[in-house]
Amino acid sequence: MKLEELREAVAGGSLDTVVLAMTDMQGRLQGKRLTATHFLNEVVAHGAEGCNYLLAVDVDMNTVDGYAMSSWERGYGDMLLKPDLDTLRGVPWQEGTVMCLADVAWLDGSDVLASPRQILRRQLARLAERGWSANAGTELEFMVFLDTYEEAWHKGYRELRPANLYNVDYSLLGTARVEPLIRRIRNDMGAAGMVVEDSKGECNFGQHEINFRYAEALRTADDHAIFKNGAKEIAASEGMAVTFMAKYDQREGNSCHIHFSLADEQGPLFEREQSVFQPFLAGQLACLREMTLLLAPNINSYKRYAARSFAPTTVAWGHDNRTCSLRVVGHGPGLRFENRVGGADLNPYLALSAIIASGLHGIDAGLELEPAFEGNAYTAGERGRVPATMAQARELFAASDVALEAFGEEVVAHYLNAADVELEAYQAAVTDWERVRGFERL
Repeated sequence: MKLEELREAVAGGSLDTVVLAMTDMQGRLQGKRLTATHFLNEVVAHGAEGCNYLLAVDVDMNTVDGYAMSSWERGYGDMLLKPDLDTLRGVPWQEGTVMCLADVAWLDGSDVLASPRQILRRQLARLAERGWSANAGTELEFMVFLDTYEEAWHKGYRELRPANLYNVDYSLLGTARVEPLIRRIRNDMGAAGMVVEDSKGECNFGQHEINFRYAEALRTADDHAIFKNGAKEIAASEGMAVTFMAKYDQREGNSCHIHFSLADEQGPLFEREQSVFQPFLAGQLACLREMTLLLAPNINSYKRYAARSFAPTTVAWGHDNRTCSLRVVGHGPGLRFENRVGGADLNPYLALSAIIASGLHGIDAGLELEPAFEGNAYTAGERGRVPATMAQARELFAASDVALEAFGEEVVAHYLNAADVELEAYQAAVTDWERVRGFERL
């Protein structure tokens, strides 16, 4: 939607609300619902303030220690949400509403360096210095439940009713059971400006996937964040719930496969320039373990990495090999690689930033691409392994010279603290699993 179209719709009475949203560390949309007249009269030109604790809290929105940019000592002041009018779009699942995403700045106009959208912008700028741009597509899996979010809460998230009671991977009969919800999500996302390609069933009970056409990387990250938020809102309005947890139960987890390629002014680059493609892919292999924290940002993320689960455990690349962390697919201008490490809980801005930083390291270091892995990578015990725990991934990220050079000391310290907060909270928790094993028998 163009700004003038918004003005006309507001004047005509069909639109009255603008959602101004930023993306937080967890990849969630946070912000304000503004009257459309206030947005047009004030916020378009000057932005809107928001507390800087939005980039310094845990998943429960608790204020936590350890962040240099935001604390009780600093007074929890404001930062500025600057509307990116290129992202203005209708929100079909909310009456009379449009959405605009925001870049995050300090009140003096300088970037908030720890903002995920600003992190990705800086990595894209590094590509632009070389005359390149990035295209990406994210494939998000999620699970659908017949319970509402409130019912799930009161049940303690136990004994929930999945929308499918058996494996519906590619099943047209099984997915038809949930088609009213999935169709609404597909159509509403299309009406919000996304190019929807398809939906399909997946392996876990009630598990589904909706796929969108690839786009420029920032647009893909924006659409990804809006889709996750919108899918939850639509499910809630239908009396259902969806989860993007990386690992809900002991069956297959929810993945977020990321397809990635580079382009220059002549178009797609990888097939034309193997001297770019090969070291860029070699950089993914070289940096995968130390960048895993940005692909798997939560304790639960690491439960996905199990043999024969279609989630990778081995650092390897292969041609159309779903047992590898990196899968090369496509041909001609469509040549690309797929990063299979991330789960549906990832922050797309951070994940794409990690991919770009790793690839540029491969090019700058002149890394050679090892031969493609053939066979079952789950049994390749002699190779490097994807970090098995968040604690391990945290230490690898902390020691990464590539991350420090690409993102800077402030950003690295910020996201290390986020990992420390998550690890400390998990260490303090007592789980149902521990009670079942230990209440009587230990």
